[in-house]
Amino acid sequence: MMKRTLIGAAAVMTTALFPWAALADYPERDVRMVVPWGAGGGTDGIVRKVTSLAEENFGGTIYVENIEGGVSATGVGQVMSAKPDGYTLGALTYDSVVTVPWQGMLPSYKMEKLDLIARITSEADAIIVDANSDYQTLDDLVEAAKADPGQVRVGVQNLGGRVHLTLLQLQNITGAEFKIVSYPGGAAPQKEALLSDEVDVVLTSLGDFANLIEDGTARGIVEFSDAKNPTYDVPTAPEAGVDLLNGSFIVIAAPAGTPEDVVAHIETAYETAYNSDEFQDWLATIGVTPNWLAGEELDTWAGETAQGLFTEMDALVESGVLSQ
Repeated sequence: MMKRTLIGAAAVMTTALFPWAALADYPERDVRMVVPWGAGGGTDGIVRKVTSLAEENFGGTIYVENIEGGVSATGVGQVMSAKPDGYTLGALTYDSVVTVPWQGMLPSYKMEKLDLIARITSEADAIIVDANSDYQTLDDLVEAAKADPGQVRVGVQNLGGRVHLTLLQLQNITGAEFKIVSYPGGAAPQKEALLSDEVDVVLTSLGDFANLIEDGTARGIVEFSDAKNPTYDVPTAPEAGVDLLNGSFIVIAAPAGTPEDVVAHIETAYETAYNSDEFQDWLATIGVTPNWLAGEELDTWAGETAQGLFTEMDALVESGVLSQ
């Protein structure tokens, strides 16, 4: 099995250097899974669910610890600096792989310090409106924003984060101009803002608004994916006529240099959990797309995804649309 690193083969430690972490003795104690976001959020829920199922074939306990801060950098940084012995794992999201490295928030934050194990899910960004909104399609929304520049209010999360970038790209592609309203607390304040008419639409994921979509309070008008959502009948970006794909994901990672047999043991446990009917059926209830990827293909995907988005963001900075 090849080492899992995001960019290049930067991890130089080998299993031979860590005889005390041999697979025959793993796991000897509880394993810590760091979720770099708050408890109760989408990432936290998915990681806890798949981890609870992975434990059934793991041979030990994996406990989840939420370490918030720094747009995921605080928690992921702890994984990067942990001993590479298989007893500290982490859940990476879009911001962990793209936003934090691009912004250079922490000099010590280097993706080469991680071994990537497996991607579990993909979750495309989407535009969501109140059920009674006049906007039936993306075209309706874009035309309204063009007719009245800066007046259509769109709720995003962190300025400079993923959904903000998606909205800036949409403006660039369509020529529309929106009024951007930031809700750093995540999906919960976005829901309140949409329901109280503070904003006209929100940009997040369909999964984040699953309860409101299911009870008919809200609906999606486009999902920025080229794959149809398995749960909700929402137009994809190609169906809506826009060339824009973006969204988050969850990737399980370990400190670089974790012994390969230990990584393989972790991967097998999570793959078994991922393939279980219980996990697949559960994902369908929350509108999140299962999307397993591991090995060299995962490394390639992660590197190309990050570099492609870095290039797009650099171009937006040069054009004055985004500041770094």
